[in-house]
Amino acid sequence: MKALYIASTGMSAQERNVEVISNNIANMRTTGYKRQRAEFQDLLYQQITRAGSQTSGQGTMVPAGLEIGSGVRTISTPRVMSQGSVNMTERELDVAIRGEGFFMIQLPDGRTAYTRDGSFERDAEGTLVNSAGYTVDPGINIPGDARGVAISPDGTVEAYIGTDTMPTQLGQLQLARFVNKSGLESMGDNLFLETAASGAAQVGVPNADGAGDLLQNYLELANVNSVTEIADLIAAQRAYEMNARVISGADQMMQATSQLR
Repeated sequence: MKALYIASTGMSAQERNVEVISNNIANMRTTGYKRQRAEFQDLLYQQITRAGSQTSGQGTMVPAGLEIGSGVRTISTPRVMSQGSVNMTERELDVAIRGEGFFMIQLPDGRTAYTRDGSFERDAEGTLVNSAGYTVDPGINIPGDARGVAISPDGTVEAYIGTDTMPTQLGQLQLARFVNKSGLESMGDNLFLETAASGAAQVGVPNADGAGDLLQNYLELANVNSVTEIADLIAAQRAYEMNARVISGADQMMQATSQLR
């Protein structure tokens, strides 16, 4: 009986949906996290009577065909790249992006990764790095005797060196934008990788050419809404239960058939 297999695809799809929702809820406090949503697609149809086929010698046609679907599948889990709220941290190397763009991070294997997580630190040489120790691109070195580090909305990094009374410019942070942000590949550690679907990175300075500006002493929070996620979780649970009931009903019908004499 096809109903068993059709309902099983529905249960499998809702199980994947719950997994996506649970990951969103788990990352509610992850800096710069962008929530995902599950998208579904119906499967192939069996055409029993095709719409528009002739029903008689007089040329009359079937106005609506007879077709039976074979279920559903999860087709993608795109990220919702909306702006998350920003939270003050009072740390001078914490930077939030307000608007479009990603920080660029140089990976040990030479690749460039992208992130919205601006919780930066200094390594032993004074180089600006992310929380995993990867260098922020372009490389910016902050001397050990630097004080009063300031990061302007356009990414300019300045500090007072030693006993200087005037600030010295140490470099400028840049942002990368993509035509299709949802096409970026997630690699964990709050990092994304460029793909053919995302398009090539468009690198520029903050607060120019459509790129967002920077906020020092702030971090961007996850764009996860707890109320929305719980509502989606309840809906997914109910959909799973309904598909389970279809399987139970189909099983009872098969049992009744096998008991016929």
